Amino acid sequence: MVPERLRPVIEETAPLAERFGQAGHRLYLVGGAVRDAIVGRPGGEAAGSMDVDFTTDARPDEIEALVRPIAQAVWSQGKRFGTIGAELGGRRYEITTHRAEAYDPASRKPEVAFGDDVVEDLARRDFTVNAMALRLPELELVDPFDGLGDLAAHRLRTPGAPEASFSDDPLRMLRAARFVAGYGLEPEPALVAAIEALAARLEIVSVERIRDELDKLLVVPDPEPGLWLLVQTGLAAHFLPELPALALEQDPVHRHKDVLAHTIAVVAKTRPDKVLRLAALLHDIGKPRTRSFGPGGVSFHHHDVVGARMARVRLQALHYPTDEITQVAQLVELHLRFHTYQMGWTDSALRRYARDAGDLLGRLNELTRADCTTRNQARARALERRMDDLEVRLAELREREALEAIRPELDGTAVMELLGIGPGREVGRALAFLLEVRLDEGLVGEEVARRRLLEWWAAEQPGPPAGPRSA
Repeated sequence: MVPERLRPVIEETAPLAERFGQAGHRLYLVGGAVRDAIVGRPGGEAAGSMDVDFTTDARPDEIEALVRPIAQAVWSQGKRFGTIGAELGGRRYEITTHRAEAYDPASRKPEVAFGDDVVEDLARRDFTVNAMALRLPELELVDPFDGLGDLAAHRLRTPGAPEASFSDDPLRMLRAARFVAGYGLEPEPALVAAIEALAARLEIVSVERIRDELDKLLVVPDPEPGLWLLVQTGLAAHFLPELPALALEQDPVHRHKDVLAHTIAVVAKTRPDKVLRLAALLHDIGKPRTRSFGPGGVSFHHHDVVGARMARVRLQALHYPTDEITQVAQLVELHLRFHTYQMGWTDSALRRYARDAGDLLGRLNELTRADCTTRNQARARALERRMDDLEVRLAELREREALEAIRPELDGTAVMELLGIGPGREVGRALAFLLEVRLDEGLVGEEVARRRLLEWWAAEQPGPPAGPRSA
């Protein structure tokens, strides 16, 4: 029986399968579409939003000749690796000649040899759960490495020896963490041992591929098991050394919690938003550098500021986009701000909090909530109450003022006209003064803002203030 999630793909590609069959070639649906349909995973490749992969014994030129007459678009950037892309019925497909890849130990790129056997093609794939194919149009499942059994047993294995698989493409070690977390699979001991032995080989993989795979891990519903696998096998040390560094020595006298365990728990408590989870992953990385012991126990003074700088450096090394680096660093730097709220925040403090967070306010509040992993229920409830109160007050203030766009009530042109000055440093100082008024007192109205500005200007000048410029 065909899984319902595969039926749209099978129906849409029936003409394609027919063309390949008439030409004497076999066509197989492979990869995530088969796996996710079997486990009933929503939103996978078979759901229609992602590329769908096929493999065939046809060579690249033959694939291109077969798809061009019926495709809305064809692309051949991957042709030398055996892949032809096509768009049919609004869905993107990639069709690849059966391959047997081999990697030079010092290279990042595969040497590709085309083949005629689908089993040989499946043997080169990363894990058995991805090494299944559905022959079209016969709907025959080809599963030579018992991927179906491994899905049922929640087991993660490689089709062949894991050492050979990971040596060929070291990124598969990082992918293992994603499959452990995303599919609830238990890695076989031999697979774990291979990652431990070959972790250093990840260094030949491009930074961009590592970054992209980390992103995929971070946005699975619960990335916790995958993050632990990265740390415990030593793999994280080769691309994110700040994470294992959080395994600080326990302080039994003062009951200092394990920062690594806390960090991974915080990541798991946040929603699968990439920027938010990156901030959760990095929010305490400044602690090892700022840890000190005193009469009151362990302290990490300014770890938020130090951590923000460290996060920026690490994300730059991983080639993250500049805007994402800025957002994550800002969240890390602000993640402790809320804890002064219990001292009593005025409306002015609320405005400054909202101004500093900007578009990240919602994420910052969520990170703050997730950052509470204490087992002390009374303390946890108290933090939740304070956070609830903060958000209620922010909502009330937002109804009265435009918190998302806090700016002076006069612009630069109005300032120059009122003070009789031209462009320059003094205009910036005047706008900074007006912004402080706005933050301290809220919306005071344009007339009051003008009066307050004139008073400030008079106090700043050695003589009487200049009058408004005449027309």
